[in-house]
Amino acid sequence: MRAVPNWAVVTAAAAPVLLVGGWTVAQARQPAGYDPIRDTISELAGQDATDAWIMIIALVLLGCCYLSVAAVLHAAGLPSRFLLAVGGVATIALVAFPRPPVGGSLSHGIAATVAVLALALWPAGSALRLPRGPDTAHPDAPQPPWAFRRAVGLSATVVLLALFGWSAFEVTSGSRTGLAERVTAVAVSLWPLLAVLSARRAHLVWTTGTIPVGPGLPGVVPPDPLRPADGAMGSSEAGG
Repeated sequence: MRAVPNWAVVTAAAAPVLLVGGWTVAQARQPAGYDPIRDTISELAGQDATDAWIMIIALVLLGCCYLSVAAVLHAAGLPSRFLLAVGGVATIALVAFPRPPVGGSLSHGIAATVAVLALALWPAGSALRLPRGPDTAHPDAPQPPWAFRRAVGLSATVVLLALFGWSAFEVTSGSRTGLAERVTAVAVSLWPLLAVLSARRAHLVWTTGTIPVGPGLPGVVPPDPLRPADGAMGSSEAGG
């Protein structure tokens, strides 16, 4: 049984702070013509940005936060952790393909799309491995951490994909591209923190027994809520 380490909570909490703090400081260094409602975060790390290193460092550290959480959040399952790691790598890749002063960049656009899609889809990865209804094969199994329950994970992915769709619309035909991008980026950066807190709470409940998470039989330790029922993950989890 592997608990969520304290540093993982700090790392997950640092992600939205790095994102918002980075663009706040970086956009303060830009000329007066920069409009955060209209102009994108990528422009702050672009080739013609003033002090582009500020946003570059923020994006690299943000990607590292996602990779770190993916490495230790075992309760999410391998598919979700893989998608979260892909999102982290794609976030770092954004700085390798900076936005040019004029026009767009196909490489930058691909990296941004992969990052947002991976970070939007990863909540559903853990939810889809759960039974659609009551687990008749394991009736005494406790509920998983709330962030990894089917309805919660799928709902989070639907919301994040809707925000991604809004961003795509603004890029092609809107005038609030910067606003849509910022709202979407903050939303996808908050879910890893919520997932870590959910898993950590479930582990604390299981270890202390302060809140029943399984059958309330005297002298019986309830099942570990962070461990899938036997056979739920197959050989992939056994190897993880």
